[in-house]
Amino acid sequence: MSSLGTFTPAEAVELAVVERSGFVESRHIGSAVVIAPDGAITKRLGSPDSPVFPRSSLKPFQALAVLNAGVPLRDEHAALATASHAGTARHVSVVRAMLASAALSEDALQCPADWPLDRRARDEAVASGHAPARVTMNCSGKHAAMLIACVANGWPIDSYLDPAHPLQAAVRDTVERLTGERPAATAVDGCGAPVLAIGLTALARGIQKFATSSMSSPFALYRNAATIVDAVRRHPWAIDGTGRDNTIVIERLGVFAKGGAEGVMVMTAPDGTTVTSKTLDGSSRAATVVALALLVEAGALEASSVDAVLPDLHLDVLGGGAPVGRIRSVVGG
Repeated sequence: MSSLGTFTPAEAVELAVVERSGFVESRHIGSAVVIAPDGAITKRLGSPDSPVFPRSSLKPFQALAVLNAGVPLRDEHAALATASHAGTARHVSVVRAMLASAALSEDALQCPADWPLDRRARDEAVASGHAPARVTMNCSGKHAAMLIACVANGWPIDSYLDPAHPLQAAVRDTVERLTGERPAATAVDGCGAPVLAIGLTALARGIQKFATSSMSSPFALYRNAATIVDAVRRHPWAIDGTGRDNTIVIERLGVFAKGGAEGVMVMTAPDGTTVTSKTLDGSSRAATVVALALLVEAGALEASSVDAVLPDLHLDVLGGGAPVGRIRSVVGG
């Protein structure tokens, strides 16, 4: 049996509970870390140095590798490059435009075909007799950006997901440069791209550098990161979707947020305070509220501002169609 893996239940701490009619029905354990604007670690929960697969929380670094490869993505295109998008017509239109800019069609995408995450878009697709498509898969923007980089640099497009491909080598280099950590393992993500295992502490350092980058930096790496962050802030619908958690907190709280599968979350407040967390059972339902609570405790967000957002984050536990409880963070403010 392989000895590789993330932290264990014995190393984790309780992060959130699910309450139903005053009874704690479920408990989510995991790990988290908080880093202050000056880079100091101010809170460690569980085992934040154990490697985790960031899953889609790795997308900011993957998008940055594309820009570092000389691809001038801007605005909605840059935001879609780091997105786990909802697959609405608006998202799909931008992905197709990205591909067309490199004279490619959606047939070049190697992510698996999937239904849109957005319920209305999925219902419309089913009603119209459409099948799952690669372009509506939530990672298609990232894949389109990768393909554009391949065309721009004369790299092969048929093997762009191979870990040995020049593009994937560039992604790995970008991750190592920003996090200061060599990945502990490489695996195949759900979309088919390589995913790299790194600790939550290293991930937080990397995301903090990414999310606080400036267009006036003397280094292209950070100017490119600032371009992506600016695009996400101006087009928050693109990174996720209207009414979805990442988009809501970016729009209303001014944070940079990117969730990943299996309960991963990265979030940076406007002042640079950064939280990364992972729920050990892989559930993402508490990821946003845990990160927000830790930022409130750190003094990076106002409790009243966060409280105003919570009702829209799908935290209610329903009974008979009515709220009878809530998913609640037990850490932070």
